[in-house]
Amino acid sequence: MAIDPIAQTWLDTIAASGIPPMQESTPEAVRATRLPGPPGPEVHKAEEMSVAGPDGPVPVRVYWPSDQPNLPILVWYHGGGWVIGTLDIADATARRLCSLGECIVISVDYRLAPEHKYPAARDDSYAAVVWAYQNAKRFGGDSSRIAVGGDSAGGTLATVVAQMVRDRAGFDIAYQLLIYPVTDAAMDTESFRVNRTFGLTPESMAWFWDHYLPEGADRTDPHVSPARAKSLEGLPPAYVLTAECDPLRDEGNAYAAALKAAGVEVETECAAGQIHGFFGNAHYFPEGMRATETAAKHLRRAFETA
Repeated sequence: MAIDPIAQTWLDTIAASGIPPMQESTPEAVRATRLPGPPGPEVHKAEEMSVAGPDGPVPVRVYWPSDQPNLPILVWYHGGGWVIGTLDIADATARRLCSLGECIVISVDYRLAPEHKYPAARDDSYAAVVWAYQNAKRFGGDSSRIAVGGDSAGGTLATVVAQMVRDRAGFDIAYQLLIYPVTDAAMDTESFRVNRTFGLTPESMAWFWDHYLPEGADRTDPHVSPARAKSLEGLPPAYVLTAECDPLRDEGNAYAAALKAAGVEVETECAAGQIHGFFGNAHYFPEGMRATETAAKHLRRAFETA
């Protein structure tokens, strides 16, 4: 396994900055170091809105690729370990997916831990997709063509929301776009043992889990570890992207395999030499931009056949 030289340069730059390891910092301090990258592409329109959530309004940012009616919709959940992500950091990714995917993107500002521990993020995320379905026509969307997606912790939320919609919502999700998703809290895979120095580390992932979950939470609950679901049958088709030099690689690949075993149509890719975060930082990683284009291609195809 050889890390991409561009990824190594990225890691070297972070190391030279003097920023302490995440697990040695507070959430507030880590958030202060996470700033948006360069702007993404222009889109037809972007607008701040809010969703009626279970404990109050949930902010969302909605992006339109055009003024055409009945556009497909992607509900997007940003990464950041349920602790440090923001709509602004996810803005460029949302714009790329809107433009390349030719779809409305609803980027969800779900509540963050530790101020709002599980299940706050899950509940806000589910409320957002229900809102998208109920209000699609109001903002020019097609309620029969809704996908969910996310990167890292956002990928977890997308998998959980897909399961929740199947089990309780009364409508169908057209597609899942899962970018290096967290699918199991056990952290006991081979990729956790071998990928210990490439940005996201086992120690920082444990820091995220400890902030996200209440004390004593059941880490095998399928809404915490979606790979533990009793059944994955009946879930929507999916594209699962993992990164070779990422601790989360094996659990993402295992979730894709479990979906296939359950009869779900799945396309997968493990990006050689890439590290966690390469997709969300596509302005820096050429392979991240290529992966974004591939993801958008899968989205367009899914929407065409939905």
